[in-house]
Amino acid sequence: MDDTHGLHARFLRGLAKAPDGVAVRAGREAITYRRMHEQALLWGGALARSTSPAVGVLATKGITAYTGILATLYAGATVVPLRPDFPAARTRQMLDASGATTMVVDHKGQSLLADVLGDRDDFTVISPETAVPERDALDEPAHVKPGDTAYILFTSGSTGRPKGVVLGHGGMDHYFRLQDERYDFTPDDVFSQAFDLNFDCSVFDMFCAWNAGATVVPIPAQAYRELPDFLAEQRMSVWFSTPSVIDLIRRMGSLTDHAMPGLRWSFFAGEALKCRDADDWLRAASGSTLENLYGPTELTITVAAHRWSEKHSPGNAINGVAPIGAVHDGHDYLLLDDDGQSTETEGELAVAGPQLAAGYLDPRDEQGRFFERDGQRWYRTGDRVRRLRDGELGYLGRRDSQIQVQGWRVEPAEVEHALRECGVADAVVVGVTAGGSTELVAFYTGDRMATVELVRRLRKLLPDGVLPKRYHHLTEFPLNSNRKVDRLRLTTQAAEHGQARGVAAQPTRDSLPA
Repeated sequence: MDDTHGLHARFLRGLAKAPDGVAVRAGREAITYRRMHEQALLWGGALARSTSPAVGVLATKGITAYTGILATLYAGATVVPLRPDFPAARTRQMLDASGATTMVVDHKGQSLLADVLGDRDDFTVISPETAVPERDALDEPAHVKPGDTAYILFTSGSTGRPKGVVLGHGGMDHYFRLQDERYDFTPDDVFSQAFDLNFDCSVFDMFCAWNAGATVVPIPAQAYRELPDFLAEQRMSVWFSTPSVIDLIRRMGSLTDHAMPGLRWSFFAGEALKCRDADDWLRAASGSTLENLYGPTELTITVAAHRWSEKHSPGNAINGVAPIGAVHDGHDYLLLDDDGQSTETEGELAVAGPQLAAGYLDPRDEQGRFFERDGQRWYRTGDRVRRLRDGELGYLGRRDSQIQVQGWRVEPAEVEHALRECGVADAVVVGVTAGGSTELVAFYTGDRMATVELVRRLRKLLPDGVLPKRYHHLTEFPLNSNRKVDRLRLTTQAAEHGQARGVAAQPTRDSLPA
């Protein structure tokens, strides 16, 4: 059976190219392709005997997490990446929604099981301490069909619950074949893993690297203090992160000329890439080719790419933001006006093609996002774009209220819902620019609450990455002429408060991502 479309086949190709090469190096630990393959076959045998169609991987970015992902794919099951630092209730929601009754955990994940599972006793748990008999190992990875689900990734939901995006092997195969044609990765490359494993761009790092027989290196928080030294120590050649990292490294004083000479490729996604940031990064990574990648999870990681050109890119920028590039081959796209009708010049981007996700786990979430037209299924991205003269697309901003916060795609409605669950009468959350990045500011009504108590309650409901940075109590919200809450006024007010308190000041070296 031809199984080259299976996502795990990319690891097998790397195994053939570099069996004794390092597949993952995390801190002081490393694992070769050969050893990771053997361990994945062993764990995969245990996973394959489970009746669970999906496997939750509750682990930090270490050898266990990466091997667990590969073992899940070897077993023919669906990967559901889970973050140990998420609230237990949220993790439970994801497990319930995905139907997973099997988990791979590391030591951190193991310590959270009581809170995550409660009194449930129907879960199978595999950890580094699990004794799986060698006779139970898989002889080979399971065969999968293009329509089989490879990953379920959860994004922010406006209903107060995460939305599960279903990504198939076929869509992944189309995506990665395009990457193989575009890039020249080799076994000598070392890839960064700046993204968390529940972030879709992490899949790019892993499976581009593994297809080439290259090495994946998770980036520890402390490495951002002296990033050029860390990159040199790891001999890193491929970097991928959100653009916010550029400003962070600039503030650390490390974005100096030729500071990162070993990088061959630099990729950015998850937020708008400013031209100034692209220029500054390339001065430091002077031997690197930089690309701005674009795409929501629902279109399988990224669906457009722009290769930065010092000569041409600034001229195609809109409001100082780099173009998002051309939509991937094999896809069609539409620009939609406010009435959902096609326009020629600019509008909301909608895309149809092989990278389109199968949908959400809950079909109710698809309303307003997925639609049928001209015999095709389309996804409305919510992003407003402009068609440029060279056929690429320029980024204008969000059509809806979603806010990009350091790569997180945040729906204010979800944070507002959580605030109300914490005891406030009502809440409005807006995004403001502070220190070169976007942060959330919350306004709320009802009884005044100590900020520390409000944050404590919110942490039980939301990941730290989407918690507002500031909280303001109001007697009532301002209304506009249409008698709707005046979000623009609140946004302006939030920005003014931030300036008055010096929020836009340069951070200290302790202001690092967790």
